[in-house]
Amino acid sequence: MEGGIRKAEIQVSRLTWRLQRTNPKKRKKMELNHVQEGVNTIITIKGRFDSATAPVAANVIKEILDNDCHRVLFNLNDLEYLSSSGLRVILGMAKELKRKEGKLILCSLHQFVKEVFVVSGFESLIPIEETVESGIKQLDSN
Repeated sequence: MEGGIRKAEIQVSRLTWRLQRTNPKKRKKMELNHVQEGVNTIITIKGRFDSATAPVAANVIKEILDNDCHRVLFNLNDLEYLSSSGLRVILGMAKELKRKEGKLILCSLHQFVKEVFVVSGFESLIPIEETVESGIKQLDSN
């Protein structure tokens, strides 16, 4: 068990190092787009999903969910940075969809973003697919 703990500590340290190396002068804004494809809603997030952008994103996502949305695919291919604030918004959406008996799938995560989900334990709560196509197939199943 101790080996697993060390591995997690190393991963967390590596994540912290990467976060500290982010240059605040080069911060980019977040762009959030959504498209309705049949019964599926595809949300694409580009840029940084952090404490500065999370409140606005949470409001937009709430509006999307209020429009009788039950099946959501997050395309995170162009997501450069994800903070705990962004994680909180995604987890809140997952809980809301579960309450509505809906479905949430994440897809196209870069390695760094995927590591954030793995270290936080969210990968066991929210399914992650490699591509948009496989994400849509997962949404359409059952």
